[in-house]
Amino acid sequence: MPSNPLTIQPIEHPFDVTFPDVNAPGGGIPPIPGSKSLTNRALLLAALADGKSTLTGVLFSDDTRVMMDALEALGFKITRNEDTHTVTVHGQAGKIPNKKATLHLGNAGTAMRFLTAACCLGHGEYVLDGIPRMHQRPIAELVEPLQQLGAKIEYLSNDGFPPLRIHACGLAGGELKMEPTLSSQFISALLQIGPCLEQGLTIDFKGPLTSEPYVRMTLKLISMFGADTHDNLEMNQAVVNTSGYTGLDYTIEPDASNASYFLAAASAIPNSRCNIKSLGSQSLQGDIAFGGVLNEMGAAFEVNRSDVCVSSTTSSRLRGVTLDLNHIPDAAMTIATLAILAQGPTTIRNVGNWRVKETDRMAAMQTELTKLGATVTVNGDDITITPPPNGKITPAAIDTYDDHRMAMAFAVIGLAQPGVTINDPDCVNKTFPDFFKYLGYLRQPPVSPG
Repeated sequence: MPSNPLTIQPIEHPFDVTFPDVNAPGGGIPPIPGSKSLTNRALLLAALADGKSTLTGVLFSDDTRVMMDALEALGFKITRNEDTHTVTVHGQAGKIPNKKATLHLGNAGTAMRFLTAACCLGHGEYVLDGIPRMHQRPIAELVEPLQQLGAKIEYLSNDGFPPLRIHACGLAGGELKMEPTLSSQFISALLQIGPCLEQGLTIDFKGPLTSEPYVRMTLKLISMFGADTHDNLEMNQAVVNTSGYTGLDYTIEPDASNASYFLAAASAIPNSRCNIKSLGSQSLQGDIAFGGVLNEMGAAFEVNRSDVCVSSTTSSRLRGVTLDLNHIPDAAMTIATLAILAQGPTTIRNVGNWRVKETDRMAAMQTELTKLGATVTVNGDDITITPPPNGKITPAAIDTYDDHRMAMAFAVIGLAQPGVTINDPDCVNKTFPDFFKYLGYLRQPPVSPG
C-alpha cells in the first residue's frame, strides 16, 4: 500500500556535512549506506565462491534482501547482521545446492538478471518471478545468449519477459557475439557465471556497451574474488577463464548513486558543502563521475583516493549543460531534476535505457518536471529540460511510480525551493530505507568555530 505523501521542507541555511568512513565508530552522522550494485554482485560471487566470505558495509534494503532471500531459497547458507551491516556467505564453489526453488524477486532488476544466469549453473528446476512491473521489463537479451550456451529457459507468460522457468543441467560455456543491449546487467549476469563454466566465457560485443562503467565494475569485482579475466572493452571483447571464485572478506563502498542526492544538494544550496568518505577516485562505481557533471554545471568538485567533495561558494544559479550520460544512467536522473534549478536548458543524451528501469523513467521525468513548471521535450533517447522563466518552480505533488529514484531525485528540488510533495515516499526502501532521515543531517545548524 502506498505511503502517505511527504512535503519536503527547504533548507534555509548553508550546510557543511561530512559523511564518515564506512568503518567509522558509531555515533554522530552515519556513513552513506553501501552500494546496492556492489552488494548484490558480492552476495552472488560469495555464494559461487569456494569457501566463506564476510561482507561488511552491506546495504540492507528491499532489493538486497530479495537477493539474500533468493540465495537462501537456492540452498546457500547466509548469516546476516543488520546492526553491523555484515553478511557471511558460505560459498559452494560454483554449484547451486537445491535442485528446485521458486524465487520471488519483487522489482529487483539485478536479482532477476543475475540469478537467471546463475540458476543455469544448477541441476534442477527454478522459477523466477516478480511483481507486475517486472513482467514488463525485457529479459530476452539475456535469455537468448544463455540459450546459445545451452541453457533451457521457458517464458511462463509473455515471450521476452519474466516470469521464467529454468530447466538447468549446467553450462559448458564458450563464445558469444552480442549486439548492444538495453541494460548492462545482462552483460554483468553473463560475466559473473563465466569463471564457473567448464570452457570459460568469451564475449565479443558488436557495438558500444550500454552503461559501460557497470560492466567494468563487474569485471573488477570478479577479479577481486579470484577470477581470471582479460578485457579490452575499447576493442569490444571480454574474456573470463575457467578459474572459479575464492571466498573473500570484502568491504562494500557507499552507494555512489545514492550519494548523488547529497552532492547535488550542496551544489544547489548556496555556500554549502558535502564531503563523502570512503568514496573516491579508486571507487569501482561509475557514478563517481557525477561530481564532474556538477562541476560542469558550476559547482566546485574535489576527489581523491578516499573521498569526494562538492561545494557551492556563491549565490549564483547552476548553469544548464548538454551531455551524454549513458555511462551514469541512475545519477543522470539527479541531473535531470537539478536542471530545473539551473540557468538555461539542459539536454541529457543517450539515456534510452531509462525506459526499462523500475518505471519508464523517460516518461515519468517528462510528466513530473512539467508539473513543476519546466518545459520538457523528449527526442529519441535524449531529454531536454528548460527551467521556468523566473527560476521558481510551480508547487506540485510528485508521483513516484513505485520508483525509488523518482522520490530521491525530486526531493533535491524540494530542499532548494518550497512546493515539492513526494507521493509514496516509502518507495525509497528499495535501496535507501533511511533516505529522508539522512536529509535531516543536512538541516543541522552549522557548528560555530571555536
